[in-house]
Amino acid sequence: MTDIKRILVPVDGSETAERAIDEAVAIAEIYGSEIHILYVANINQLAINACLSDAILEAVNKAGNEILEKAASKIPDKINVITTSETGSPSVTITDFADEIKADLIVVGSRGLGLVKGVLLGSVSQYVVEHAPCPALVVK
Repeated sequence: MTDIKRILVPVDGSETAERAIDEAVAIAEIYGSEIHILYVANINQLAINACLSDAILEAVNKAGNEILEKAASKIPDKINVITTSETGSPSVTITDFADEIKADLIVVGSRGLGLVKGVLLGSVSQYVVEHAPCPALVVK
């Protein structure tokens, strides 16, 4: 495997995202990598066309920040961690963000907390595997 400087871990508060964090930490400890944790608020899922109120957007941001804080708290102090919150379609946002930060590896949970559960690989992880600008590791 090549040098892994930047690991991207998309999180949504699910158990598989938690396991993805653990896997990313194990890899980061070997390679001395930094970990970027990304939360994507799927605003499309919340019907953006319905003109979301400030209260709803604030609640979405608060939930995302709590998920990011919880994920970041699992990273040992010796590993540099950067948290980011975005809005949009999780699949596209994750792959675009990986490209933007020049990620060397994406570690993603196999299934998240999306509306449809139980499809072989989650649609987000499947999209990431197919469109990522770098290797992607899917954690079950």
